[in-house]
Amino acid sequence: MVEAVLTPTGPYRLRLMARGGVWRGALPHGRSATAWQRPDGPVIVRAPDDEAVELGRFMLALDDDTGPFHRRFDRDPLIGPSARALVGYRPLRRATVTHAVVRAMCGQLVEARRALALERAVVRACGDHVVTQDALRRLSPVELRRLGLAQPRATTLHRLAATVDLERLRVHPTTAVAQRLLREPGVGPWSVGLIALEGLGRYELGLVGDLSLVKLHAALTGRWVEGPDTAALLAPYEEWQGLAGEVLLLGWTRGLVPGASVDGARIARRRARRAA
Repeated sequence: MVEAVLTPTGPYRLRLMARGGVWRGALPHGRSATAWQRPDGPVIVRAPDDEAVELGRFMLALDDDTGPFHRRFDRDPLIGPSARALVGYRPLRRATVTHAVVRAMCGQLVEARRALALERAVVRACGDHVVTQDALRRLSPVELRRLGLAQPRATTLHRLAATVDLERLRVHPTTAVAQRLLREPGVGPWSVGLIALEGLGRYELGLVGDLSLVKLHAALTGRWVEGPDTAALLAPYEEWQGLAGEVLLLGWTRGLVPGASVDGARIARRRARRAA
């Protein structure tokens, strides 16, 4: 077992991302890593070997300075309070791009609890805590359908595993990855945004169409909106759209988004149903 002391680049608060301030990450081949942050800033990563430590560094986003985002938008009328309160927050990543792809296909247009149940079913079928491309390739569309995925998503997930070198997507620019994935039937902006955020470790693409962002948008406007409308909510944050969406939603749960009450989304939905 290796224990490494790693200094994050820029502001970093692990307790914003990990319950109790202790992160436990699943690695391929049944391995795992653990991390916690010292009061003076460095993060301690305990993992089976040096390679696992480096993977943990990526999953914890230790080298990605998000300070410029917080400084740039700390006075933004919408995200400003959240940006100020959540300095040091960074979305955590998955050990493999393939696992992020599974999460993206399982989470399309379903509530978080259902998405998690589907993901766990696929993970179990792959025989490890982390989905690798080799393991996913062995599952046919029929088997994926039996695990609970709708037929179109099962077909798309199998085709991605069979025809795209998913792990090598990390070496390509985000725009090129997005263009390639969006050519696949059944892959939309939300899926690409999630893969970019959790699989590639990129912040440029937001989770357009995310159900929680739809609810937030409705709470802000007083009217129910469709998934694509959330693109306008994220557009002002440009190359930080992925991080902005995460910070907005976390800030909303803490009452930090001006003009957006939790009840506002319910009211907007009721109005939309009456109008229909």
